[in-house]
Amino acid sequence: MKLSIIVPAFNEERLLPATLHSLAAAACAIDDAGWSRELIVCDNNSTDRTAEVATAAGARVVFEPINQISRARNAGATVATGDWLLFVDADSHPPVALFADVVRTIQRGDCIAGGSTVAVDSTLLVARTTVAVWNRFSRATRWLAGSFIFCEAVAFRRVGGFSEQLFAAEELDLSRRLKRLARREGKKIVVLHRHPLMTSGRKAYLYSRRDALRFYTRLVLTAGRALRSREGAFIWYDGRR
Repeated sequence: MKLSIIVPAFNEERLLPATLHSLAAAACAIDDAGWSRELIVCDNNSTDRTAEVATAAGARVVFEPINQISRARNAGATVATGDWLLFVDADSHPPVALFADVVRTIQRGDCIAGGSTVAVDSTLLVARTTVAVWNRFSRATRWLAGSFIFCEAVAFRRVGGFSEQLFAAEELDLSRRLKRLARREGKKIVVLHRHPLMTSGRKAYLYSRRDALRFYTRLVLTAGRALRSREGAFIWYDGRR
C-alpha cells in the first residue's frame, strides 16, 4: 500500500515549514503500518519561497501556473503514484493519532474516502463557533473539509477529481460525487473525529466583518455563482497571508 500526501500551496513560505514538519512526524503512523509514502507539494504560482521550502523538506514539487485550489490539488494528484491520496492544506497540522486513524480506516476495506473534523488555532469566538458548527454539519452530512481529505486514488479519478469550475467549496462538490460513487459501490464516506486536524484561524484575523458580509452577500445574490470566479471567492485569492 502506498499513500500520496498532497499539499497545495500559494505563497505559504511562512506557515509551510511547520505543516511539513507536522506531516513528517505524523507519517510515522504510515511507516508503522509497513506502507510506503510520498510527499507532493504543488506550488500554485507562488511569488515567495514556497517551492524552495518544500524542496528543502524533501517534497516533490510540481508547479501549477493558474492560481486555483482545485487545479493545485488536481496537479498534485496527477503525478501521485499512491493507492490512496491524502490532501492536506499548507496551514494545517495533523496529529500522529489522526494519521493512525486514517490507516485503520483504510485497512478496514469498506471506505472509499474520508476526512476529519477540525480545530482552529484561534481564541476568537467567531472562529471557534464557525468551526464547531461546521464539525457538526460535516459529521451529519459526511461532507469533507478541504483541509484534510483522503480518498482512494481510483475513486478520485473515476469522479473526475476537484472541479476546476469552482474557486471555493470544491471539496463539497467532490464530497457529493464521492458519496454517489460510494453508494453504488456499497462503501462508506467517513469523517474522523477523535483527533481533529489543527488548522490556521488566520482568516478570522485577516478579514473584517465587513469583508465577510461582502462575500456572503455576493454569494447569496448570485445563488452561489460567485464561487466560479477568483474575484467572487476573494477571501481565498486576494493574496492576504
